[in-house]
Amino acid sequence: MDLYPLWNSLRIAAVSTGIIFFLGIFSAYYVARLPRALKGFLDVLLTLPLVLPPTVVGYLLLRILGPRRPIGALVLEHFGLRLTMTWASAIIATSVVIFPLMYRTCRGAFESFDESLAACGKTLGLSNSYIFWRIRMPGCRPGILAGTVLSFARALGEYGATSMIAGYTPGRTATISTTVYQLWRTNEDGLAFRWVLVNLGISFVVLLAVNMLEKRENRR
Repeated sequence: MDLYPLWNSLRIAAVSTGIIFFLGIFSAYYVARLPRALKGFLDVLLTLPLVLPPTVVGYLLLRILGPRRPIGALVLEHFGLRLTMTWASAIIATSVVIFPLMYRTCRGAFESFDESLAACGKTLGLSNSYIFWRIRMPGCRPGILAGTVLSFARALGEYGATSMIAGYTPGRTATISTTVYQLWRTNEDGLAFRWVLVNLGISFVVLLAVNMLEKRENRR
């Protein structure tokens, strides 16, 4: 049993979660402070990948990042890098798919934060940076942690956009999800079922971690 799909899925999920961790937090923080009309427009725009079919997201990314498309051709010409059909391109697709999940969770956490705590910090002469990192972030920690773990779990099981932009190449771009599909397509049900069990096991551990984090924060 080749373990490359497991390793590849884990590194794609880890890197994409690391990327959207910061993007999701800062996007949610600044969007929440905007005027209502602009906030509503950006909220719809940033959440759109959450409701679009993953294959549609993958198709749109191909229209932008393909080697004959504007951004893809520019990067290929000047840097010699392909933005499609590589394991790294799966990070782009996965990040786009899971970003709304992190964004919405963080936005909910920031909106439920008691702003009187930040106001008290300002009366004491604390900087906005200090208030954000030492008061606001600890206060919103449960929501941010839950969003991070759930985003990682979603990234680990992503298939639609990943298969569109990264494809399936054994030992290069294969993930657990694309491997299950390819094994099923070639009538290798036994091996496909093993990968399904691996994915179920990882998902169970991740969800268990979310529940443990919630119980820990509630006790605090």
